[in-house]
Amino acid sequence: MQINIRTSEANQEVIRKLTSKLPSGTKENVVARIALSYSLQSNRKFSTSEFNIYDSKGKEYKDHILFDSKYRDFYIALVCQSYHVYKTNENIPKYIKLHIDHGLELMSSLFDSNSNYTFFDFLIEHLDKGISMLDNTQVNLNAVKNNSQNIEKSHFDGLLKLEVGSNNINSEQIILNFNDTNLYSNNHIAVAGSSGTGKTQFALSLLKDITERSNHLVNFIYLDFKGLKNEDISLLKPFFDATKAKFIDIPSKPFPVNPLAFIDSINTVNRQMGIDKFVDIICKYSNIGIKQRGKLREAVYETFISKRPGEYPTLSEINEKLLEIVDDKQDSLTEILDELSRYDIFKQDKKSKNFLNENIYLSLSGNLSNSVRFTSLFLIINYIYNVFMNMDNTEAANGYRAMRYVLLIDEAHVIFKEKKYQDILEKMLREIRSKGVSVILLSQGIEEFNQPNFDFSSMCEISFLLNIKDKTNTKAINKFLGLSEGNSAKVCRSLERMKKGETVSNIKELPKGEMFTIKQYHNN
Repeated sequence: MQINIRTSEANQEVIRKLTSKLPSGTKENVVARIALSYSLQSNRKFSTSEFNIYDSKGKEYKDHILFDSKYRDFYIALVCQSYHVYKTNENIPKYIKLHIDHGLELMSSLFDSNSNYTFFDFLIEHLDKGISMLDNTQVNLNAVKNNSQNIEKSHFDGLLKLEVGSNNINSEQIILNFNDTNLYSNNHIAVAGSSGTGKTQFALSLLKDITERSNHLVNFIYLDFKGLKNEDISLLKPFFDATKAKFIDIPSKPFPVNPLAFIDSINTVNRQMGIDKFVDIICKYSNIGIKQRGKLREAVYETFISKRPGEYPTLSEINEKLLEIVDDKQDSLTEILDELSRYDIFKQDKKSKNFLNENIYLSLSGNLSNSVRFTSLFLIINYIYNVFMNMDNTEAANGYRAMRYVLLIDEAHVIFKEKKYQDILEKMLREIRSKGVSVILLSQGIEEFNQPNFDFSSMCEISFLLNIKDKTNTKAINKFLGLSEGNSAKVCRSLERMKKGETVSNIKELPKGEMFTIKQYHNN
């Protein structure tokens, strides 16, 4: 595709004036390239109806003059990224002309209004801005539309009465009205407790109760980031049998989904946005750089267009295409894609039903590299989030929110360590509750929930506080439980004498700050 353009007649003189501000001998094509980049940085987006807002009577630039062949692909990539189009899109020359003219207008106005402002001042200022933007690039984590999605998910629309424990005085059962909208605006649960306090057994009991009391209509996934040891697997067999849960131990057994299946395989705009999100997740959670991101995007797109509508490329196919593009040169990106595909982390069986209609216990082995473990985890979380966000909201008939699914994340403090791991979880907590999905977070302490940028415990209306190390931080404790200062003394007294398997909670069915014994699965 040749890109031969003419600027507007008015901008021909602007090019001459701006070029004169640069060192003697500088070519006029340099100003055109700077104008293109400056306009794109302004986030100005042109629609196809604006293609003729500038005339073409000015300075002519042939393709080989406008772009040095060495850097041509970079300029085209900037336009493709801005408009979410592929490099062969026929409108790219028109977008380039528009942004050159627009950039020249902006620069002309800037210099005309600042007589002492030099071109070097301009370059230094905007080079610094550009580097800052690269350092703080935000991944767009919004759900992408998928009109080709045909996943149906069962739901339970009655009241889910969950037994969470028993009174310490008279052993009376304590019941949580889990999806009663008159009591709780969301169904997210935060559980904090040091290792060995019983939070895992409590979580297993909750999942079993939800499964049985919903007649197996509400399904769950238990994400175990630390991985199970062999002796733990045998101990959990009764739980797997009771809930009909599949135990998946990555990498010895692959996860039954293609992580690209959240992408619309038919609508080209939705597909490109989905590809961008997939690439950004791979790069963000694997610490991959800007240049590698472009190569991965190209590899994903090339494999997608070779597929028929309704079909998705595998990670192995993307890895093969990526190696073609980089000419078999190994780097951190190729290592991650190779590990993801070599171990068959993901492998969808087209004959089996979607995993969202099953119960899954997922164990991520510590033998995998952290990059692959985190990337796999967030690809799964993104898939769940995106699929449910493409479904209708569940109704709240008779005051009970219809429930579809539970996503439980064990060792959540690992995810809270860095902001880049927090973002998608924050977005999910905010948005997915209307889809009948509950998120349960298990962590060893309360400080992990209260991050500088976001208080995760505030988005979990139901909280259980087991024995923790820092019992004197009353402010954090009250924040975690959503209690007032007036309840502090009672909670602190409870924490002082708390034993394994005991908790204080903010559930509405019990007086605030009252300690009770939580239900443990192994006692069933």
